[in-house]
Amino acid sequence: MADVKKVAFITGGNRGIGLQTARELGQGGFEVIIGVRDPKKGEAALTELRAAGVKAEVVLYDASRPETDQTVKSYFESRYGKLDVLVNNAGMIREELLAKNASNVPGDILRETFETNLFAVVRLTQTLLPLLKKSPAGRIVNVSSILGSLGLHSADDSPIAPAKAFAYNASKAALNAFTVHLADELKGTHVKVNSAHPGWVKTELGGPHAPMELADSARTSVRLATLAADGPSGGFFHENDRLPW
Repeated sequence: MADVKKVAFITGGNRGIGLQTARELGQGGFEVIIGVRDPKKGEAALTELRAAGVKAEVVLYDASRPETDQTVKSYFESRYGKLDVLVNNAGMIREELLAKNASNVPGDILRETFETNLFAVVRLTQTLLPLLKKSPAGRIVNVSSILGSLGLHSADDSPIAPAKAFAYNASKAALNAFTVHLADELKGTHVKVNSAHPGWVKTELGGPHAPMELADSARTSVRLATLAADGPSGGFFHENDRLPW
């Protein structure tokens, strides 16, 4: 079994925010393992990470294939016997952000979005939780979105009022509910669970008009992944700011 102090698993870690998160955690002393659907893209990401001085490996993980959850668990059991950080970064959107489509969103889009953004996250987290409990400082980061904030959506002066893509927004609100419930269940343990809003970032998902650069995109996830023992659990954050549910 490898002698490593800290190990982190980042889903969807071969590009965008996931890759930046892997880079920063790796440069902060973690050995990072990125979960990818496409091995070729995974190898390209590894080349980039290793060039940045990051100790990294890749493992097959596909949110649409539940059997890969066990592949990931077996990998960490055999190599490390624990997991220190899980960043549930993989996600998807199939709508226009300005869709305003609650009255007519197709059922297949609703189901596919929830399968990836909620059900797969819950399933993987449940699978890996025994390994996280073996860490002296287990951290779970659920990469959510400010668009999952019901408090902001319903506010009279809402800054996110136009962005009403129902399937995506509802899936992130449900993910936030998972954060709250799991954090409550894990009180008294060494495992902390928080939701992260990375910001509107120039990525394939965020598009070219987003105001945040990719270099700043991992700041929230990295902070929550490296919280001290007296840090928060069961919160929803963007950088140092707590967001309304």
